[in-house]
Amino acid sequence: MRVRGLIFLATLVLATGSAFAASDPAKAAADAWRQAHERQILDELSGFVSLPDVAANIADVDANAARLEEMLRTRGFAVRLLRASPGTPATVFGELKVPGAKRTVLYYAHYDGQPVGQRGWASPPFTPTIRSGRLGAEGVHDVDWRAAPGPANTDWRLYARAAADDKVTIEALLAAMDALKAADLKPSVNIKLYYEGEEEQGSPHIATIVAANRDLLKTDLIVMGDGPMHQSGRQMVNFGSRGYLGARMTVFGPLRPLHDGHYGSWAPSPAVEIARLIASLRDDSGHILIPHFYDAVRPPTPAEKAALAALPSVEEPLAHDFGIVPITRGRLADSYFRPTLNVRAIHVGDEGPNAANAVATQASASIDFRLTPGETPGDVKALTEHYLASQGWLIVNFPPNLATRLANPKILLLIWDEGSSMPVRTDIEAPAAKASVAAIQRVEREPVLELPMVGASSGIAAVVTGLNAPMVGVSIANYDDNQHAENENIRLGNLWDGIDVYAALLSELDW
Repeated sequence: MRVRGLIFLATLVLATGSAFAASDPAKAAADAWRQAHERQILDELSGFVSLPDVAANIADVDANAARLEEMLRTRGFAVRLLRASPGTPATVFGELKVPGAKRTVLYYAHYDGQPVGQRGWASPPFTPTIRSGRLGAEGVHDVDWRAAPGPANTDWRLYARAAADDKVTIEALLAAMDALKAADLKPSVNIKLYYEGEEEQGSPHIATIVAANRDLLKTDLIVMGDGPMHQSGRQMVNFGSRGYLGARMTVFGPLRPLHDGHYGSWAPSPAVEIARLIASLRDDSGHILIPHFYDAVRPPTPAEKAALAALPSVEEPLAHDFGIVPITRGRLADSYFRPTLNVRAIHVGDEGPNAANAVATQASASIDFRLTPGETPGDVKALTEHYLASQGWLIVNFPPNLATRLANPKILLLIWDEGSSMPVRTDIEAPAAKASVAAIQRVEREPVLELPMVGASSGIAAVVTGLNAPMVGVSIANYDDNQHAENENIRLGNLWDGIDVYAALLSELDW
């Protein structure tokens, strides 16, 4: 009898929530506007993602900033371009003051994208292409969406660099603004927009920009629109992200390649040395072997543990989808509370027809750490360098000369990446956090998932700490969006739902 009662109650809650979402004013306005203007929304997003946006090319980033400035001004925003110094990428800042609003919310996203040199793009990365589904699925084909009759299929996907990560967030918010205006619904908060142009380079200037514009950026809440949704497909809100630190390492062999038959048993092999070095940093289960690395890691609170336990299980279908056997047991989300050491790349010698039977002159590897609250990039650098020195490595920050080579058998050129970020975590029970979940729940048919911290990293930590404001992460992109890889894409159904979500966050957020 008790089980039946619980089932009935759960069914009633879902049914009530479904009916409530369908009648919510923000959702009704967003859906009506979207259904009448789907081609207009897709046309604006397609034009935006057609602009090359790799942050290393300032001219391209400036062109994106100019387009974005125009998109904001047409919606009535006061716009300023914020730079750390001349010649650095611009942050596009927009502001819209709402008469009677008691709170101010700063909405964050970035408009730059990852480099596009990956092999396997099915179409040029800055030629937006809509396809009927995910590449690799049976029957997927290109779609002439401008000529197709009727509404756009929610399973269609727009393929282009930065489509999901994360120009789609910007488009969803602006479309939501259009929908609210058409329905004569006023935002419930003063709106500030912080659209960054160098997030994919590690946000090297974000702290400087925030410090120089603290009064301009002052806010009661930060809504971060980066990253994908939960792998179950349900709407998720997160309350923090891990920190980031990267490095490049080079080890050295002979001054010139040596015949491996004559010298292979006598000359040191940099390929073997780089493999040993990497193996000394982490074990097969991903546990980092650097002494005291976990001393500063803060465990989840009881409320965060409860939120983690409430997440639906996705591990088995993900393992099947990825074709892997996970290196650790347990839930994926639990692993976000542990730091990660990833090997991004290893380079030594040549392979295939270019392979030479020779001892190489050097080998290199690129690594990155994901840090959890309690850890700092500075502390991790110090721990790593101390450990490597204890393993006999002479650490240098410039290529060694002949005298250094002859005096030291183990030389490591260690160059830390310029960009790094701190981990950040907002109290999951903070009033602003609860209000954000409640606003989104008004337009969702299923309970909103709460993830205390995502596994990815962002320069948003500098905004959170610099402004001393709580943060919630609201992602709308499909989890299989191929962000940071070839064939990045956004599913149109996710964009449509995202417009609903941002309509609620703009017009129904109150605490």
